[in-house]
Amino acid sequence: MSVPVVAIIGAGYAGLACGVELARAGVHVTVFERSHTMGGRARVVHKDHHWRVDNGQHILIGAYSELTRLLRLTGVSPKQLAHLPLTLHVPGRLHLKAASLPAPFHLAVGLLRAQGLHWADRLAMLRLMRWLKRRGFRLPDPGMTVDALLAETRQTPTLCQLIWEPLCVAALNTPAAAASAQVFANVLRDSLGAGAAASELLLPRTDLSELFPVPAARYIGVRRGRLRTGNAIEAVERVAGGYRLDGDPGSHPWPHVVVATAPYHAGALLASVGGCERLVAQIDALEHEPIVSVYLALGRGQQLPEPMIGLASGSTAGPAQWVFDRGQLGGPEGLFSCVISAHGPHEALARDELVLAVHAQLERQLGRRLPAPEWSQVIVEKRATFACRPGVFRPGIRSPLPGLWLAGDYLDSDYPATLESAVRSGVACATAILAEIGHKA
Repeated sequence: MSVPVVAIIGAGYAGLACGVELARAGVHVTVFERSHTMGGRARVVHKDHHWRVDNGQHILIGAYSELTRLLRLTGVSPKQLAHLPLTLHVPGRLHLKAASLPAPFHLAVGLLRAQGLHWADRLAMLRLMRWLKRRGFRLPDPGMTVDALLAETRQTPTLCQLIWEPLCVAALNTPAAAASAQVFANVLRDSLGAGAAASELLLPRTDLSELFPVPAARYIGVRRGRLRTGNAIEAVERVAGGYRLDGDPGSHPWPHVVVATAPYHAGALLASVGGCERLVAQIDALEHEPIVSVYLALGRGQQLPEPMIGLASGSTAGPAQWVFDRGQLGGPEGLFSCVISAHGPHEALARDELVLAVHAQLERQLGRRLPAPEWSQVIVEKRATFACRPGVFRPGIRSPLPGLWLAGDYLDSDYPATLESAVRSGVACATAILAEIGHKA
C-alpha cells in the first residue's frame, strides 16, 4: 500500500478544493479538521434542535468558474444553485435586472428598463464602466479607494447609495471609503463587464456544508483519501522526510503539508515550524472585517418580492444591507437571512436589540407590518474576511520551506475573500504539488 504524501490542515473550501484536485490525480490525501462540521467560515450551523442555517450568506456569480467546475466534478446537482439574472432590488426605490444578452447589451438594456434611476444615474453607470474598460480594468493608482473611484467617474448620490456602495460591501466586505478600487474593478470586470451568464447570481438552495464540502469529502474518500473531522492539529514540526503534525494519530512524516486554515490560525501553525517568521508577520498583519447574519423566521405566507433584496442601510435606515428569502431558495417558508457586512454601529447592540432593529427596518422598507418572529438567531463571524484595502499584502501559496504550502481566500488573487478565491487557491496549490511530485518521480 502506498503511503499518503499530502496532509491538508483545514476542511474549508480551500482545503477541500486542494484535496479534490490531488485525489483526481491519484494522490492519497488526508484532510484534518478541528471541527466536526466541514466548510470552515462557510458552513452549516445547527441551532435549537431543528434549525439548520448557514453561519453567513454567500453569493456566487456565474464568473466563479473554478467553484462551479468543482461542483460538477464532485457530482453536485445543478439544481442546488438557483440561477438568477443579476437583479438589484431595493423595495420602493430601485429595480434593475440585467437582460439575457451579450455584454454590454445585458447591462445597457437592463439600465434602460430600470425603475428608480434617472437618466443622470444611467449615464453615470455607463461612464464608470467605460472608464474602467478603456484602462483594461487596471487602475492607474493602486492606492485608490472605491470612494475615490466613484468620485473620479462622477457617480450620482443615488447610484452610490443604492448600487455601488452596497455592491462594494457585499463583494469586498469592506466599506467603500476604505475598500480597494482595484479589487472592486476586478469584480465588476467579471460581472457587469462580462456577459449575462457571468453576471448571473448563483444562490445556494442547500446549506454551505452540503453544497461542496460534503460531496468533496465523498469524492476524496472513494479515491482512498481520508478525512479526519474533530481532529485538531496544534503544531507542525520539521523532521527528516518532511513534517510531523502534532495531533496526527499516525507516525509517518508528510512530505507535503497544506495549511488551509483561516489566516489567524495559519500564522500560529507556521510559527510552530520555524523559518517562516516574515511570512507569519505578514499574515498576522492582516486586519479583518466581521459579518453578522440575523435570521428571522416569520412563518408561512411571508415572502420577499425577490429571492434577494437590498436594503437602504445606515445610521437612520437600519443595520442590514441585504435580505435573502430562504423560502424561495429551498428552505422553510418565511425564513429570512439578513446580512450586515463590515464594522458598524450595529456592533454596539445586544442580540435582542439587533433582532428588533432589523425587524423594524424590514417593516419600514417593505412598507407593511410583519409578524413577530417565531424564531430568531444572530450569528457573528468576527473575522469573516480580511479587510480588502488598497495595497494590502496577500501571500502566495508557497511558504519559505519546501513541501509546506498555503491555501485560503486571503491569498494573492484578483478577487476579495470569496468562495471562488478559496477554491482557486486550493486548485493552484494542488497543481504546484503535482508538478513537484511529478518532477521527483
